[in-house]
Amino acid sequence: MSDHPNNPFIRGYDGLSIQRLMAISYDDDCPLTYLPLHASQAHLPDSQIERFPCIFSEHFALITEGQQVPDDLDAQCQRDGIVRTVVHAVMAEEGDKSLHVGDTYSAEAACEVVRRLRFETGLYSRCWEISSAHVDAGAHRFLVDLADIDTPSTFLFVAFRIPYSPAIGVKLMATPWTDDHIHTTEGITARKLQQSHRIKGMPESLIKVLHLAALADVQMLIFDSDAPTMEGLPLYDP
Repeated sequence: MSDHPNNPFIRGYDGLSIQRLMAISYDDDCPLTYLPLHASQAHLPDSQIERFPCIFSEHFALITEGQQVPDDLDAQCQRDGIVRTVVHAVMAEEGDKSLHVGDTYSAEAACEVVRRLRFETGLYSRCWEISSAHVDAGAHRFLVDLADIDTPSTFLFVAFRIPYSPAIGVKLMATPWTDDHIHTTEGITARKLQQSHRIKGMPESLIKVLHLAALADVQMLIFDSDAPTMEGLPLYDP
């Protein structure tokens, strides 16, 4: 979801998936190796994999007992071993890298882990209350001024006052502010949106916080002097 590796607004994992892997033993002095089944045997249930002999390459494994292995695939596998157990690995994406979240020992358990970790839009809160110290005095004045007028729609956010409170709220629109999503909804890139905010006189401290929040699909952000500070965001003197 976010292109920023140190975004404190990020919660949960992106691109959750489940990968079935075999834990294979082969040499007495070697650790287990974890590999997926070749696509030609992906239909085999766990009961026909665990404790069965196999052959494997650097990229996949094939069960040999009770299975027909084509000669061309056999030639690609230089080692043989025993499948000790099957694990269903929960994987995620972090930037362009694959991230190993954890292992379970059944497909059902893996699906339940993914269900709990996945934050579906509309099913979790996207409202944050953070300290107003995360923007400088100029940014606070900028928000107050916007809250007292009709914020231009091109800002892709609306500022508003909180009744009986000095806090200022911001409703972010068209989130997440990633290049793909912004281009689809607004026909511009995230960088162009930042540039347009600068042209409109938005202080840099506010640009930083709003764009980090929007990248994480936050839709409501409230700046309050009594709210706690967030680790990872800069602090400014009042």
